[in-house]
Amino acid sequence: MEKSNTFYIFDREDWTTLNTAEHFSMTDDELEELSALNDTVSLTDVREIYVPLASILDIFIQNYEKQQLELKNLLGAPPQSAPYVIGITGSVAVGKSTLARLLQTILAQYYKDKKVDLITTDGFLYPNEVLKEKGLMERKGFPESYDMHRLITFMGDVKSGKPNIKVPKYSHDIYNIVEGEYEVIGRPDILIVEGINTLQLPANEKIYASDFFDFSFYVDAEPNKIEKWYLQRFGILIDTAFRDPKNFYNIFADVEREKAFDYAKRIWKEVNLRNLLDNILPTRFRADVILHKTTDHYIDQILLRKH
Repeated sequence: MEKSNTFYIFDREDWTTLNTAEHFSMTDDELEELSALNDTVSLTDVREIYVPLASILDIFIQNYEKQQLELKNLLGAPPQSAPYVIGITGSVAVGKSTLARLLQTILAQYYKDKKVDLITTDGFLYPNEVLKEKGLMERKGFPESYDMHRLITFMGDVKSGKPNIKVPKYSHDIYNIVEGEYEVIGRPDILIVEGINTLQLPANEKIYASDFFDFSFYVDAEPNKIEKWYLQRFGILIDTAFRDPKNFYNIFADVEREKAFDYAKRIWKEVNLRNLLDNILPTRFRADVILHKTTDHYIDQILLRKH
């Protein structure tokens, strides 16, 4: 384990020796359903990386619940408990959604008596129609493309125990908010919030989404590797989208593959890479755990905040 004033730094070999209790089992088929496009995870990864992560989270969650109970007893407050909120961030195509779904599944098995929900911040993007009006379509994913006031209001409602909170539904098929459709979050015990903007500090806000987090993850990798994963995912999407004329990627069905990838490379360089360097990467050391990936999404290093 390497030394740092801020983080415990583990290479993969050291991390796998952690003394963790396994309360989790999964088949290859179940794991495949959880993995995102072009982000393969093995059962070995689950055992060596993700179950130890859940064991560490268990320590923090137990301490949180004890603290909440003691504080409410002291203040004479109602016994209703506030949910434990976990934030997950990192670049586009780095594997955030796979981590989020794996954690949800593992924690639900750890805590069979608890409700573990998952939400992405995509639902808080402005609809494409609004982004077009604001001239922000090619800055989608940048801080100004999100309705941050709505996101922060949502986080406050979750922490206060408000029931049946409606969140706009975002579809990656149509690349837009689905009008009239919502996801409903109803008083979870644990809520996982995944998105590229979860640890950002918008200049025009006095309260940030991360103020409501009890624990946070940053999924990290070198930009050139993320670009490769982004382009691989793009290829998978255009290969399958021709079946559905409503799919956003169907516009590439009759475009020469080389030209389609020229477009994807431009979007990576001018939008996603710029957003990563300017807005996402600077939040990395605000996270409680940093998972560093190398070739083929292989996690080779884990950083755990000391304080």
